[in-house]
Formats: sequence, structure tokens, C-alpha cells
Amino acid sequence: MLRIALAQINTTVGDLDGNSRKILEGIASAREKGCDLIVFPEMALTGYPPEDLLLKRHFISKNLAVLKAISREVRGITAVVGFVDRDPRGLYNAAAVISSGRLQGVYHKHLLPNYSVFDEKRYFAPGDKALVFCQGDVTFGVNICEDIWRENGPARIQARAGARLIVNISSSPYEAGKRRERLALLSRRARETGAVMAYVNLVGGQDELVFDGASLIVSPRGKVLASGAQFREDLVIADLDLPRGRGPAAVFLPSTERRKGSHAFRANCPRPLGADAEVYEALVLGTGDYIRKNGFRKVLIGLSGGIDSALVAAIARDAVGPENVVGISMPTRFNSAGTKTDARRLARNLGIVFHEIPIEKILGAFQKTLRPYSKGLSGGLAGENIQSRIRGNILMAFSNAFGWLVLTTGNKSEMATGYCTLYGDMSGGYAVIKDILKTRVYDLARYVNRRDKRNVIPLSVIRRAPSAELRFGQKDQDSLPPYSALDALLVEYVERHSPLKKMLRKGSPLVVKKVVELVDKSEYKRRQAPPGVKISVRSFGKDWRLPLTNKYKTSGSA
Repeated sequence: MLRIALAQINTTVGDLDGNSRKILEGIASAREKGCDLIVFPEMALTGYPPEDLLLKRHFISKNLAVLKAISREVRGITAVVGFVDRDPRGLYNAAAVISSGRLQGVYHKHLLPNYSVFDEKRYFAPGDKALVFCQGDVTFGVNICEDIWRENGPARIQARAGARLIVNISSSPYEAGKRRERLALLSRRARETGAVMAYVNLVGGQDELVFDGASLIVSPRGKVLASGAQFREDLVIADLDLPRGRGPAAVFLPSTERRKGSHAFRANCPRPLGADAEVYEALVLGTGDYIRKNGFRKVLIGLSGGIDSALVAAIARDAVGPENVVGISMPTRFNSAGTKTDARRLARNLGIVFHEIPIEKILGAFQKTLRPYSKGLSGGLAGENIQSRIRGNILMAFSNAFGWLVLTTGNKSEMATGYCTLYGDMSGGYAVIKDILKTRVYDLARYVNRRDKRNVIPLSVIRRAPSAELRFGQKDQDSLPPYSALDALLVEYVERHSPLKKMLRKGSPLVVKKVVELVDKSEYKRRQAPPGVKISVRSFGKDWRLPLTNKYKTSGSA
């Protein structure tokens, strides 16, 4: 019987000392609970992804020195810790196997992802040895994240070398539905190898990425034996009845003595979150960690009385507490009594601080100043956008004065089509819902009300036709197709890179052409947008790297 612990911890990139403390705390806790083996996520020591910190030699040296210090503290248990290794050939994404106060072996990641948000070939050399280790009479293999995703990869080699337990340490970013995909993958690998698969994943937010934890232990038949919580730290412990056997090529580890009186440990299998709850918790964790890890205490939101700012305010409340959220309403004559009332009501329901700062006089001063030069400067679209830019200036003034982080409230549908104002409603430090399509915004608002068992977000906000309220009678659909149609096309064009022929199945030629042109010509705006939580398979950020100067037009292609 082998007792294993999966330590899904929330690390911070570059915080070598803080991450080391979390690792040592996890080791002490697992040892106290009689565990033989504890495993930590990929690059747990450095945080993931460290990006160009890896180009700093002193950062690599410090990570190695801290690993050595950790190793001296590992006694009475075996620990697998993700770190960055180096030799004359280069750097390696590595897993250290530690016991009896010393480093017993190091595995180098074989398969280096270089797609989507991953740039590992920029930094790392691939490993070429599929090591296995022997703990008592149990042989196990260790590999890293991408290594498990390929058929006939390191896991198959390790199983052939006698491993009946495959440990995979990962830092796998969240996407909607990713837990199901990982479970299906691990079940396939378990059946292919005939081994128990123990998968530990990072948890927490890092810039635009959020890691969901949801660690898993899967039997050789593909059954879940234990699983970790989603979107929070957890120590997943399970007793594994594994076949005995010593692989002839295994690295033999010193034996560890289980604490006397250790009792059988009943593994936990929490129920997975529903689709809306999963996305909402990802937004809360990603936003909260960005705020905390960057040293902010409070956040500031422009409350328009609309659905987007309402959802962002609810997420902020859950991320940092209502006492740390400030909402500011900045109405003009174009704002209806209903939206002004809803902004106040929302703030009261959430328990956040609320201020109303009318901007009609400021708008008038702008218009008077600009009118002598051109009517177009003070009226029309330019005049409408002045309102948005005044609001952005007020929010940033509060931010500068008090050190609060401004959360922008634009959604993915708006960001995709450029239905947003540079230096106006795009101003701020973090764009919470920039990867959430408008139709999903409504789903999440309804979820908040169901979860809280009251209409925290007023029903009038959800039912009202969306409007920027920059002129009388304005509706979003004056400028955009209905969101149900628009979002279906954006899924195809943005998230799937579908050709025009496939998009025409989702809309008329005129609508498709308009949407494609809006997306294409708005790249310069998106490049200046704040970071925000990645939720979809392709978000605007590291997932989306189109050139600003670009003559290729999808709307004219077959």
C-alpha cells in the first residue's frame, strides 16, 4: 500500500521564497498524515509560466539554490517538485525526486508545447530519459504535463519499464470544459499503460491565465479514485494498492517509515462544478489573484446600470470582498432614470461603496472647447466617445490618487468587433470579462442570482436591451447584429479560425462580411486592451497574435 498526496498549490511567478514555504508546508502536512509520496505541480518552485525570467541566469541559479535547501528538509517522505534545471546544453522543465535529505533523481520534460499560450521551445531543451523510481516495492514513473498528452509518449515507456503508478505534474491552464477533457485523456492513458495515473495540477491566477487545480487519480480501468477541488488549494490523499515489483532500470529510493498509527485514508471525490459555476469561479480566482499578487487593496468599477458592469462588480465582490470594491456612476442627460436607479440598487445589493458623479458639465465644457474647430469634434461619434473618455479619466484619477485598480467591463463580443472606446471604457488595469461573449454574460448574471438566491443583479438590468447610452434611444443592435447571431459567428471566426464558407452556415453573407470586417479592423484596439482572464480555447492575448498591419482579408477569401 502506497499513500500518495497531490499538493495542488497556488504559487506566484518569481516568488521563490514564498513558493518554497508552500512546498515545505505541504511536505510537513503530508508527512503528518502518514504519506509515503507527495507530488507538486509543474514548475511549482518558480511559478508558471515564468516567461523571460528564464533568460536571467541569476533567476535560474536562485531556483537551484532554493531547491537544494528544500531537499535538506525532505525526510521520512519522498517529494516530487517541479523546478528549472540546467546543464551545458540548456535549460529544462524538470521534476526533482527528493528523499532522505537529498536529490535522488531528476526528470526532464520530453514534449515541449509551443502552441496557444505556450512558448516552451523558446526556453527549454527536451529531455530524453524516461526515468522510473522504486519506493519500497512499488515502481513509479514521473513525467510532466504535455508528456501525458501524446500516445506512445514517456508514460508508455515508463510502464514498459515496470511502473505501475505514473505521476504527472502539470500546470495546465483552465479553459471551459477542460476538466472533462483531462479526465478522458487520463482514463485512456491508464487503460493503455495498465497503471494508476496520478495527475497534480496548479491552482491560481497568473496574469491572463487561471489554473483550476482539479487534480485526479485514475485507476488502470479509467475510474476516478480521488480528485481535487476546483479553483482552490487542496491536498488530495489516497491509499493505492499497487502491484509490487522492482523495475530493473529503476532509481531506488531510500525507504520511508510511515508514522505509527496511520489509518486507512478515505480519498475525496468532490462533485464537479456545473458549466456556469465553473466559468464564474475561474473569473473570481483569476481576478482576485491578479489583484492580490500585484499588491492592490481595492478595485474601482464604472457602474453604468448595464449588464456587463453588474457582472464585473459581482465578480469583484466575490474576489476581494464588498468592502474593497468601489462603484462609480457617471451619468449624462443620455442616461435613463432606470439605469441610474439600477446602478445604485446593484451597489446596495452587493454591499459595495457607491458614488455618483454627473459629468454633464464636463461634457459641455469639452463640447464648447472643441466646437470652434469642427462640429465633428463635439458631435457625432467623436462627441459620443468624449463621454466615455471623460469617464475613463475620472476612474483613472481615483486610481492614481488612492492606488486602486480599475477593472474594465467590456466583454468579448465588444472587444472582437471594436464596439468599445480607446482611452474610454477600455481604460483600466484588468479586463475581467474580455473573454466572455455577451450571451454568456447574461447566463452568468442569472447564475449569480440563482446562487445567491435573490436578485443581486436587478432583473431590469438583465431584461433591458443593451445600450451604451451615448445618445438618446441608442441600442447596441443599431451598430451590431443581435448578440445571439453575432456570438455564433465570433465562435467560428475568432475561436475556431473557420473559413468563410463555414461561417456562411451561421449567417447571411452581408452579416458575415460585416462581422469579419469589424473583427479585422479592430486589431489595433485589442492590442491596447488590458489583460483579462482566459476562459475560451482562444482568447484575445497570447492566444491571438495577428499583425496590426495586415492586408489579408478573410471576407474576400473562399
